[in-house]
Amino acid sequence: MPYLPYRDDIETLEPGEQESIDGIIKGMTQESQAVEKRDGHAVRASHAKSTACVVGEMVVAADLPPELAQGLFANPGTFDVAVRFAQGPGEKLGDRVSTHRGMAIKVFGVAGETLAGHDVPTQDFVLASGTTFPAGTAAGFLAQAKTIGMTVPMPEGVKSAAASIARNINKVLNAVAGGPSATLDFYGHPFGHALVDHYFSQCPVRYGDYVAKIGAFPIAAEQLALGDWRLDPHQDEDGFRHAAVDYFKADDAVFELRAQIWANAATQPIEDTSVEWPTQDSEYRTIATIRLPQQDAYDRDRVRYFDEVMTFRPAHSLVAHRPLGGVMRARMQVYRALSDFRHRETGIVAANTASVADIPA
Repeated sequence: MPYLPYRDDIETLEPGEQESIDGIIKGMTQESQAVEKRDGHAVRASHAKSTACVVGEMVVAADLPPELAQGLFANPGTFDVAVRFAQGPGEKLGDRVSTHRGMAIKVFGVAGETLAGHDVPTQDFVLASGTTFPAGTAAGFLAQAKTIGMTVPMPEGVKSAAASIARNINKVLNAVAGGPSATLDFYGHPFGHALVDHYFSQCPVRYGDYVAKIGAFPIAAEQLALGDWRLDPHQDEDGFRHAAVDYFKADDAVFELRAQIWANAATQPIEDTSVEWPTQDSEYRTIATIRLPQQDAYDRDRVRYFDEVMTFRPAHSLVAHRPLGGVMRARMQVYRALSDFRHRETGIVAANTASVADIPA
């Protein structure tokens, strides 16, 4: 099946979309205020609890075919990267509340026109476990934010129980229905190792002359050997972090960055991120390799910089990889508004980090 070209009119705004986005910002700001009041410190409105904060290199594959040699990946080369692994909630909970996870990647030293308001040579890829974003649209995003907002005041034990129910139902679905539910995984992710998870953009982005979803897939033998590792959350409430730190003491982590190029408008919608793009229409194909060498994955000064100062946003992008679809249009505004709120509250100046040299060693 031939790949479909990018067009400037590829997106269709949802009726009342800006009202939905305004509602998301209002609701998530209120959630952040509730967390700050309870804990005494403003944190990220999602993916607040970091698991590992690391630096490394991304090597763009040589001899990519024309449809893959696009934008940042048009030519072979090596780029510095900063990568933040984190748990999903916008509050720092014990690991027995195991929900979806994030892998935020900042690529330094990129060349090309950037989106308006992004004035440094970087490209961010904000990825999460799960191939889809269950909310689907900006309106769905608003509904999901309201649901999550209702859980913030609940005791942590209730959140743990809810995650456990979602996780156990998903096990049954995986066994009898041929696959898990993305929605259930969002609220109740398995207790596996963070460096074994696959991470996805979930939403489409421009891919030069084409459109694609992006994924990061672990490939190092040492990572894959941890496929059966499971955390006992009753023994260690920060066990995901400790496991990642222990891993980086001894081994490199390696991920292949892959692109799934848009090929079928009927089965691979741009505007509904709850729909998984079938791999029989187009598979994920390798475009680069990210190598994160042995290091202190939770150095105090570096973690403070990653967690409190540095910002990861879909809007930090080349024009050639601009975010697409309603959820991404919402994220472009939501990430900025919530980051601005957090930094006002903490009094810490945000940085749109321009070079890996700006990160504490």
